[in-house]
Amino acid sequence: MRNYRYWAIILVLGFSGLVLTGAAFRSDTFFQIKKNFTIFSEVFQEVTARYVDEVDPEVLIRHGINAMLETLDPYTVLMDESQGQNMEILTRGSYAGVGIEVGARGGRLVVVAPMEGYSAWNKGMRAGDIILRVDGLSVDGFSVDDLQSLIMGEPGTTLVLTVERFGFDQPLDFELTRQKVEVKNITYSGFLRHSDGIGYVSLARFGQNAAGELQKAITDLKEEGELRAIVLDLRNNPGGLLDEAVRVTDLFVPQGREVVKTRGRGFESSFTARTENPVFYDGPLIILQNNGSASSSEIVAGALQDFDRAVIIGQRSFGKGLVQIIRNLSYNVSLKITTSRYYIPSGRSIQSALYTPDDPDASEQLPDSLRNQFRTLGGRIVYDGVGIDPDILVPVRSQSLLEVALLRQSSYFFFASEYASGNDTYLPESDAEPAFLSFADYLLRSDFVYETRAQRYFAGISTQLESVDDASLVGALSTLDQFLSRQKMKDMEEQRSVIMHQLNLELISRFDGPNGRLLASLQSDPVIDAAVDLLNDRERFDAILRVAYD
Repeated sequence: MRNYRYWAIILVLGFSGLVLTGAAFRSDTFFQIKKNFTIFSEVFQEVTARYVDEVDPEVLIRHGINAMLETLDPYTVLMDESQGQNMEILTRGSYAGVGIEVGARGGRLVVVAPMEGYSAWNKGMRAGDIILRVDGLSVDGFSVDDLQSLIMGEPGTTLVLTVERFGFDQPLDFELTRQKVEVKNITYSGFLRHSDGIGYVSLARFGQNAAGELQKAITDLKEEGELRAIVLDLRNNPGGLLDEAVRVTDLFVPQGREVVKTRGRGFESSFTARTENPVFYDGPLIILQNNGSASSSEIVAGALQDFDRAVIIGQRSFGKGLVQIIRNLSYNVSLKITTSRYYIPSGRSIQSALYTPDDPDASEQLPDSLRNQFRTLGGRIVYDGVGIDPDILVPVRSQSLLEVALLRQSSYFFFASEYASGNDTYLPESDAEPAFLSFADYLLRSDFVYETRAQRYFAGISTQLESVDDASLVGALSTLDQFLSRQKMKDMEEQRSVIMHQLNLELISRFDGPNGRLLASLQSDPVIDAAVDLLNDRERFDAILRVAYD
């Protein structure tokens, strides 16, 4: 039995319990605690009683607690009840809701996707519906977490969601029944190309039974056709349960291998997790990752890299190698606190050495000369300090200001709502071009605006020259302003292919759902292309790992 199974239900890299021995504190430490608690209490009492304006005691205390925790690390935080519910969903693998994925778009709370088979789907809710009220209570100003806490409840109970839908003058009411919703870890699995025998699995999170779902997905692929290789997609997977990360690794490497160890101050903060079972799949394996791959994703990718078991393709991972546990406090408040660091088989930590909440990209500036060198099982050199470096880097294409503005203002999303209200189908082969032209018209009607770098510089210069009384200068500035405006109008056409691609994905998701969108995105994914090219070049694949699977 694994010695880490005790911690299997704790979020991210967690385990239950925290031991503070008497030796951990010297007598002067206790004195410092008592002294500063006394000072804090007296300051709080004086401010609440004598400050010129009346203050909210709870707000004052929360600011003090948050400021204290900010001196530690980004992951040690105080959580309210709604945040705690999200943690429980991950560990339980289910919750009671109505089956909708909600998000914030353009400052409003919207239905991103109804889940097939659940109440919202059955009653006819659609992606793009704007949520106005829950049981008559306005959600204006609510966060996504606030909304989710209202929607979740006991199975069998009902609620009324009031939504705004494009094409309808009046709001629509949907009476929905809460039911147990199973949270799936795998969002899609199938063959990329049947002729190549390359299986693809997208693992979105490491929640309860993630490894079991992955094992079943691989079994199904084997039954469906010849499985020559697997591409496991961990991009934008934020992590989850440590136990599941070890179980996933266990599917691909021999039993008895050390996958991860944690080291902390307390006795229960340090332990080692090893694989238990024989290899389930021993064929060629590729892991996809990006900057959104964190925590448990990095354990799996890092361990398989250290064992020379998989080729990692994509971008550098996030770099989160700190272990948190959840401590329940009074009044339905919890503390998520970092208690240890974890280390993967080569001995390296994946924690980003220079990460700060204000500058999450700081680790990109860390030179190799300041990083510690380690070796994989086969002798390849790997480094710590910045997360997991890919074996094959596929750079991310830089977005233009126009693309950023379209995404930030949720233009694709709201246009898709308008399009879906007037069309029953969307066929990319015939409808993509007309949809693009309609989208351009929509941007004009919706007063879409964005500022180019040239216009930004021009605005600064114009402000500095406002006091200059020179007719020729004013005329020149006006001419330049008009020129920059005309140039901006050309951006839409010059970036036509990129915009059409993003628009196409959004429209496909409305008519074919999330799986349809994912399948469409795989057809034009440079990281997927790199993986397929490598798997079709066995000699190059083996050269990277220095092993052979024959």
